[in-house]
Amino acid sequence: MADLLFKTLFRLLALLPLGVLHGLGALLGRMTYAISAQYAARARENLQQSDLAPDKTRYRNILSATIAEAGKSLAELPWIWVRPYGEVVGKVRECIGLEHIVAALARGKGIIFLTPHLGCFEISALYAAQRVPITVLYRPPKLGFLEGVMRSGRERGQARLAKADVGGVRLLYKALKRGEAIGLLPDQVPDRGEGEWADFFNRPAYTMTLAGRLAENSGATVLMAYSERLPHGEGYVIHVDPLPLDFAAPVPRQINTALEGAIRACPAQYLWSYNRYKIPRGVQPPATTS
Repeated sequence: MADLLFKTLFRLLALLPLGVLHGLGALLGRMTYAISAQYAARARENLQQSDLAPDKTRYRNILSATIAEAGKSLAELPWIWVRPYGEVVGKVRECIGLEHIVAALARGKGIIFLTPHLGCFEISALYAAQRVPITVLYRPPKLGFLEGVMRSGRERGQARLAKADVGGVRLLYKALKRGEAIGLLPDQVPDRGEGEWADFFNRPAYTMTLAGRLAENSGATVLMAYSERLPHGEGYVIHVDPLPLDFAAPVPRQINTALEGAIRACPAQYLWSYNRYKIPRGVQPPATTS
C-alpha cells in the first residue's frame, strides 16, 4: 500500500512545472532546517569550518541559500525521474567543458565522472547517457519501496546502475574496459577499508580510494562534473573539468582539492548538511581527532 501511495504521489508531483517544484522545495528546505536540530547544526558547522564564509554576512547568505537549495534537490526528483527522458535532458541549457567529454571518448579508454553532492547531481549522468553508456555506482535506499522508482528514473538513455558492493565494482571495471563511462559520488563516505583520511576544507574526511584504483588500472580519463541549478526552474548548466591524477601522490587528497574548487564556484548548492566528516564503523579516527 505504501508503495502504491508513494508512486501515485510521485507521479502527481511530476506533473507540476519545475519552477513550482523548486519553490515548494525551498519551503521544504526551510521547514526541515527549522524542525531538525541535528540537520541544522551539521549544515552550520560544515559551512562555518570551511574557508568559504570569511565574514558573517557572507556566511548568512550562503547558509540561507543552501537551506533552500537542499530542499530543491529533493523536490525536483519527481520531475527528473518521471518526466520523459528527452524533456529532462533538454533542461540542460549548456554544458561547459563538453570538449573534455568529446576528447575522452576519442581516447577510447573510458571516462570516470566524479559527481559530488553539488547542484542537481541526478541530471548529470542522464545527460552523459545521451553520448556514452554510463554505469553509476549507487547505494540502495533504506526504504525498499523507493528502489523501483529510483531505478526507473535513473536507468534511462544509456545509463545503468551498479550496487555499491563487490559485484558492482566489477561492473565498473568491465564498463571502463569497454571504453564506456562510469559515475561515482566522490564525497560519499565509504565503508571501512575503502577509504583514506584526506583533508577536505581543512578537516580530515574519510575519502574513497576506488576512483584512484579504477583510474590507475584502466587509464580512463577522470572528469569532475556537476550540474548547477538555475533560478526559477529555468534548467541547469553542467560544468565539466578534467582531473589529471598523479598516482605517485595521495589520490584522495587530489580529489578533495578538485572538489573544493568546484564547491567554491557554487557554494550555495553544495549539500552542507551531508555528514561528510563522519567516522565509519570500524575505522580508526584521524590523528587530529580528539
